[in-house]
Amino acid sequence: MLKKSALYIFLTLLLANCASYKQNIMFKPGENFVPDPIKGKAQTAERNYVIQKNDFLVIEIYSNNGEKLIDPNPEMTQSNLNSNDEEEVTQYLVDINGVAKFPMVGEIKVEGLTLRQAEQALQTEYEKFFKSPFVTLRFNNKRVIILGFSKGQVLPLSNDNTTLAEVLAMAGGIDNNSMSHNIRVLRGDQVFLADFSTVEGFQKSNMIIEPGDIVYVQPIRRPVAEGFRDYGILLTFIVSIVTLIAVTSK
Repeated sequence: MLKKSALYIFLTLLLANCASYKQNIMFKPGENFVPDPIKGKAQTAERNYVIQKNDFLVIEIYSNNGEKLIDPNPEMTQSNLNSNDEEEVTQYLVDINGVAKFPMVGEIKVEGLTLRQAEQALQTEYEKFFKSPFVTLRFNNKRVIILGFSKGQVLPLSNDNTTLAEVLAMAGGIDNNSMSHNIRVLRGDQVFLADFSTVEGFQKSNMIIEPGDIVYVQPIRRPVAEGFRDYGILLTFIVSIVTLIAVTSK
């Protein structure tokens, strides 16, 4: 009778473990869930990001067609190479009207332009103040969210047309605790399912990532190990009580 009771308690705890070990899995699909097809919809032709409202831009301005940027006389600035002082980056917000306010030239409409187009427009404006100006722009807020790894990450998208494989590599790659065949990319109300477990799956699902995407790599679940981890103290206590009863009942 005592053995049956102990077995009953063990099976009850095991079932509880199986029911609870999936609680930290995110973005569970519903019964009728069908992922959006990647081909032709997300794996589109390469394109450049365009400037949008609420973007933050970083600008650098040089004269003489970028003479300082190219630096034909590096020995003159060699002393600055060993400096550990990090300059504070000044960023410029694109407001709700699609306008950003830059030094000296004031407000410029940049929404809908690529970085290259905006650079050309700014170079024209800065010709009023500099000889042969050279302007570079970059985004300071294009990011992608990575979840499912041991630690979630927010990675900057510094380059246009960054692929899913590149994003996963920047996050540290897919480790032994992650499912390479179950990678979900959430983009607004769309959900794409990528499979990197085979060469064919990689070729079909190595999609281009857009700013604001959420990449979720589902972790591999180990119900028995996780169950004992969660309920190990309680199980040890019950076994001790059962053992004590068995010893004292003799």
